[in-house]
Amino acid sequence: MALQERIALHNSSDDIRPLIFDDIMDVMQADFAASFVWDERRQVSLRGVSYQIPEQKMVEYAEWLHTCDPISARLRSFRRAALVEEAMPYEHLRQTQFHHEFLRPVGMASGMNVFLFDGDEDIGDFRIWRSSDRAPFTRADRQLLDLLAGAIRRAILRQKAAFRGLTARESDVALLVARGCRDQDIARVLGISLSTVRTHLRSAQEKRGCANRAELAVSVTSRPN
Repeated sequence: MALQERIALHNSSDDIRPLIFDDIMDVMQADFAASFVWDERRQVSLRGVSYQIPEQKMVEYAEWLHTCDPISARLRSFRRAALVEEAMPYEHLRQTQFHHEFLRPVGMASGMNVFLFDGDEDIGDFRIWRSSDRAPFTRADRQLLDLLAGAIRRAILRQKAAFRGLTARESDVALLVARGCRDQDIARVLGISLSTVRTHLRSAQEKRGCANRAELAVSVTSRPN
């Protein structure tokens, strides 16, 4: 089954981004990847997931490296797949703190990003990189990523419809409930208190008109018509 077909059949209750990293890395012949959701109000990248990037580097990016990232905002402005050199020539990028503190230590040499939107709302991005052992990404690679991005965007929109009306944290709790997690497990996974989990759970059930957690699980896992 082709990657686009697998994406089209994706269950809308799960975050598709980390689930397709292996396939995207294989198709794009890439070595590293990260994905975030840009929060326009707070001007920060959230909900980061990664492939072959050390967890400590992801933490550093979230805490401070994003403040010296000279390329992501420019790449986002294209609203399509774009090669890193379209935003900044590599000879300039290699002189930046971002390169010295993030890209070079990880081994990321040639990159390409695509940012996905629902109207003007950011719904996710894919930032993929090759090591210096591979040839740089080309315009043909960019066209292929654009092709895949359309299918990924539709899958994310299906997921978004499944959680419509819920806050981001209520959606996180509802998703983990749908996966069969207990409240204690949800608290540990999300790093919040048990009482906070139950507050979000009650709120999600009320918004969805669900009498219990089983009904909530069904409401967020059923495919929209």
